[in-house]
Amino acid sequence: MDQLEHFLRRGEILMNRVEALLPPAVRAPDWENAVAFVWRKRSGRGYLHTVRQVAAISLDDLHQIQTQKQQIEQNTRQFMAGKPANNVLLTGARGTGKSSLIKACLNQFAKDGLRLIEVDKEDLVDLAEIVELIAQRPEKFIIFCDDLSFEEGERGYKALKVALDGSISAQSDNVLIYATSNRRHLLPEKQSDNSSYHRSEDGDLHPGETVEEKISLSERFGLWVSFYPFKQEDYLEIVAYWLAHLGCNAEQIEQAKPDALRWALQRGSRSGRVANQFARAYVGEHGL
Repeated sequence: MDQLEHFLRRGEILMNRVEALLPPAVRAPDWENAVAFVWRKRSGRGYLHTVRQVAAISLDDLHQIQTQKQQIEQNTRQFMAGKPANNVLLTGARGTGKSSLIKACLNQFAKDGLRLIEVDKEDLVDLAEIVELIAQRPEKFIIFCDDLSFEEGERGYKALKVALDGSISAQSDNVLIYATSNRRHLLPEKQSDNSSYHRSEDGDLHPGETVEEKISLSERFGLWVSFYPFKQEDYLEIVAYWLAHLGCNAEQIEQAKPDALRWALQRGSRSGRVANQFARAYVGEHGL
């Protein structure tokens, strides 16, 4: 009897040690109470992490990008209505509202069943798994890839290319991919790509095909939306909006303009992001 108790005690200790080495159980996504998720990895296993607080930005908060707003909102509206819609690539100047526009669309259509899943570039190899996970859900999903660009040979490049338009299976009707990038073609472009072919020992026999490969990914996005740097008056108009949003009156906004211009000069950029950052710094510093 003593030997049996000793054996059982040893077995329990061993089981406790094994359990400590196993990854913790992954919680199921909170589909009912969340509208945004992030794809994460734990011990090599992917899962949807629930985002409890989503950035509270609306389409009305975004200024000087009216054309871009109309394009994205219309495409998303078609998607929500079950009509044909396109995957979207948003490219151009930094800080001009590319990512904010996608978050604002989520807030606009979340009540209608839109959900957003953010996926890092390194995890794009799991796209097929993510799509399979949500394919039978009644909600509509935007898979969001922010600040996307690739270097030669990265695995995520091929995975995204297949997910957009290269698999034998059709893309799920409840999934679209929205991506932002500062590069229109997502891969680095070299001067040699556009130069004529010169015979050499290790030269590319088909340089045209190399160029085609570099632009083939961006061409699989059905809708391209371009963003451009703001002019000074555009930047000041956005500054005025955010200052008013934070409680400043017209006189205070007018007094802040010289500081806003100096702020943009120091940052080397006139953008919506810089305008918002200035407004927060100015209101906080002056106790307004």
